[in-house]
Amino acid sequence: MTQPPLTAFDTHIDIPWPERTADGLPAWEGGAREDVWSVETARRFTVPKARQGQVGAVCLAAYIPQATLNTAGIEAAWRRTQAMLDVIHQISSGGQAEDVRLCRTATEIRSAIEGGALAIVPVVENGYGIGDHPERVAYLAQHYGIRYITLTHNGHNQLADAAVARGEDARKYGGLSDCGRAVIVEMNRHGVLVDVSHASKETMMQASELSSTPVFASHSCARALCDHPRNLDDEQLDRLRETGGVIQVTAMAPFLRRGGGGTLEDLVRHITYIAGRIGVEHVGFSSDFDGGGGIEGWQDASQTHHVMRALQEAGFSRNECYALSGGNMLRLLEKSEEVADGIVSRGSNGLFT
Repeated sequence: MTQPPLTAFDTHIDIPWPERTADGLPAWEGGAREDVWSVETARRFTVPKARQGQVGAVCLAAYIPQATLNTAGIEAAWRRTQAMLDVIHQISSGGQAEDVRLCRTATEIRSAIEGGALAIVPVVENGYGIGDHPERVAYLAQHYGIRYITLTHNGHNQLADAAVARGEDARKYGGLSDCGRAVIVEMNRHGVLVDVSHASKETMMQASELSSTPVFASHSCARALCDHPRNLDDEQLDRLRETGGVIQVTAMAPFLRRGGGGTLEDLVRHITYIAGRIGVEHVGFSSDFDGGGGIEGWQDASQTHHVMRALQEAGFSRNECYALSGGNMLRLLEKSEEVADGIVSRGSNGLFT
């Protein structure tokens, strides 16, 4: 298969939640939506900045903060999930829409990159809004085209234990709940990747055993180099190698180096460590822009090409840089589509037919 041009696939970028009008609806006109097409904005990710940084594809995340595990909280999270995904769809249908394409499959992403358009892939950060309704995964996949769900955020939800508890016991279920297991089955059925960033180690290890598609971490780093609970330790990294998963090293300073700072050199150090331990085919990078990400040398999307240059200077070949810059993520998406197709062929409903 012919490789697309060497551009970056940034697998985790947050969208800012727009201010609200009196009726509770997003106030886009003249506001945040237009910022997506601007260079003169505090946002770290915009379409022009992505162009400047040689970004070919992005996962835009509908981020859902963790709140109380009751019906009211879960239903509010479900409404917010849909509203934020609506916003992501609007980005690809407004402004200079010919410059971006909403992509549901790896083939569509490759086609967008080859055609010079920015591929936008909708995803969900935190499965809190799913509640005890695993069937909501099908709706999110079929209606919005989401390609991954981060199982948890900071704080346990109804699906699983998180790596960072919020004033609660460190363990709630000892990993996945029964509901979480059912949700992963639905994710496999609909080609939705299982994102274990923010999940506890027990959750991650159990998810990797249960999921028919390799799990991945959309924005985490190596715990051996920075002892933060959000990072993956060597046993978890080895599990990714054993199961075919991927970790996307992220530009979040506290995950790269304890005690402050965090630079592009630190990011490359984490990538090099992980590639040396489990192989180049199991690692990539992501920014977490507009969700706290941004380090010296990679402050916004316009500087993303700095990462690719730094990887080449660190000794990675062009083919290895292609894998690190998005090839591994595309392969994982293709695998999830194959798994979903296989489930469909056995008589179950899915996304890819």
